[in-house]
Amino acid sequence: MSGTTSDKDTQQAERREEQMREAENLLFSETPRRSAAQELFHGRFAGELFLPYPRSSAEEQSRIGQALTELKAFCDAHLDPAAIDREADIPRDVIDGLGRLGVLGMTAPESLGGRGFSQRAYCRVLEELGGRCSATSILVNAHHSIGMRSLLLFGTPDQQRRWLPDLVSGRKLAAFALTETQAGSDAANVQTTAVPDESGEFFTLNGDKRYITNGAIADVLTVMARTPGQGKGKSKPVTAFLVTPDMPGFRVIEPRMSKVGIRGTATAKLAFENMRVPRSQILGPEGKGLKIALTVLDFGRTTFGACCTGAAKTCLRLAVEHARTREQFGQKLGEFELVQEKLARMAAWTYAMEAMTTATAGLIDRAAAGEPIEYMLETAMLKVWSTERLWTIVNDAFQIYGGAAYFTDRPLERMLRDARINQIGEGANEVLTSFIALVGLRAPGVELKSVWDALHHPLREMGTLSRFTWHELARRMESPDVAVHAPALVPHARTLSRLIRQFGLAAQKALMDHREEIVDRQLAQEPIAAAAMELFAQACVLSRLDHELGHSGNGSTAGESGRRAAFLFLSHSARRVGELLSERRDNDYAAIREVAKSLLDLPTS
Repeated sequence: MSGTTSDKDTQQAERREEQMREAENLLFSETPRRSAAQELFHGRFAGELFLPYPRSSAEEQSRIGQALTELKAFCDAHLDPAAIDREADIPRDVIDGLGRLGVLGMTAPESLGGRGFSQRAYCRVLEELGGRCSATSILVNAHHSIGMRSLLLFGTPDQQRRWLPDLVSGRKLAAFALTETQAGSDAANVQTTAVPDESGEFFTLNGDKRYITNGAIADVLTVMARTPGQGKGKSKPVTAFLVTPDMPGFRVIEPRMSKVGIRGTATAKLAFENMRVPRSQILGPEGKGLKIALTVLDFGRTTFGACCTGAAKTCLRLAVEHARTREQFGQKLGEFELVQEKLARMAAWTYAMEAMTTATAGLIDRAAAGEPIEYMLETAMLKVWSTERLWTIVNDAFQIYGGAAYFTDRPLERMLRDARINQIGEGANEVLTSFIALVGLRAPGVELKSVWDALHHPLREMGTLSRFTWHELARRMESPDVAVHAPALVPHARTLSRLIRQFGLAAQKALMDHREEIVDRQLAQEPIAAAAMELFAQACVLSRLDHELGHSGNGSTAGESGRRAAFLFLSHSARRVGELLSERRDNDYAAIREVAKSLLDLPTS
């Protein structure tokens, strides 16, 4: 028995090492790139990445304004979210109308028929759609931000000429087929296979996909499948293939899976049965499918933030309107402090959500322009933070409405059902929380390991030890510079600076306490990730508010109440970071593990 257990432990350890190597190759570029969020884990503030707040040129502002005016007019006349939810279908004339407006190809270059919008401008459009109909915004997001985006970024000239014109115009729709029974947030566990024939010119695909947005109505699908590895003992890498529903072997098992929310989207279950796909329809390099998936998900998560911002603004508007007019106990609801608390919190979080979305989209735009900027941590933070806050915002608006919100003649019950998928789709929030912590801690961990190794050879590694000692003394005595222009923001900038220094030290302490075991210590990871997200949110809010205070009335989307909400957010978030850092020292982690293990019949310590 002990021998069997030992063999099993050895196999698990070897599998873990293989997974770690794959993750390193997948996530970390050989080309050095700066990340605003990554710097926080070092106790540093990357001011040049946060400040100044992203601004559009006068020409782009005009184009965005025109696009939003056209979209609002179209939605007022043709988009009926209640009917879409009731009928569980987005009418084709709505999809075609969005195509004519350019919404389905907004960031594609004008040479391909697109509008050439930046990611930041596109987020403004998705915010508008997200505030009206979540199902429609998700259809657009799945088509544009994930399905079509993969072809824009990784397609060959021939592939782009063949498919992009129709996708950009909206004459055809795109889908991205990754999820399977065993592969959801665990994207690397794809079981669909693609086996090459003897000539190597064709692959035979076999497998199933499920929960595929647009799956049954798409004309071009990016499908992830395992292909044979190169060399003895190599694992089978994942490759992306472009397929169309007219190919023999393509089968729709279930065209519209019945769902709790976003009922208008066509979420399908698909099968590929001995489907021959030519090598010319491989998307990107063979074996690099997961890299493609992670890249396009960065774009999808950013527009997730935009859609959540739109929905949050709608909830806030509805809650304020009701609180102003509804009377109970001889008073307007808005006069009760517990209602005021909810409204203020909703406003603060909505302001921060918009700031984070704009800042993250701005980083993507700068990277697209050639700057060495990494943004995978930032997009993950935006997705987790905005979807969690929106869930509370919808519930708070629901509570302010009371029993009236529970009935189907009001939009909030639909919005509640629609919002629930956000914490699951495009990476479950628990998975992304661990991702944020571990990716953020990687660089400080590598640095600590180099120091640990140097301690065993102090004479040979004197330079490494002296640099670390000097750096540590400076970090413990000095806080990073957070420069703002508005005098009213100086105290908040100082607070953020102090918290970043404390967070960097806390991250280092977590690595020293847990060492390699930090990979499995999700309870220890959670407050680290949550604190990092709050610091990122504060930096984005500070940047936006500094811009608005210095450019009052020039492109600002927030009035005086919005700015008051921003100051509230900075205070509230700073307090939250303090609580999260304290949790590292005062927690119930051991008790939580013991209770859970007893419920699951797992061995307890």
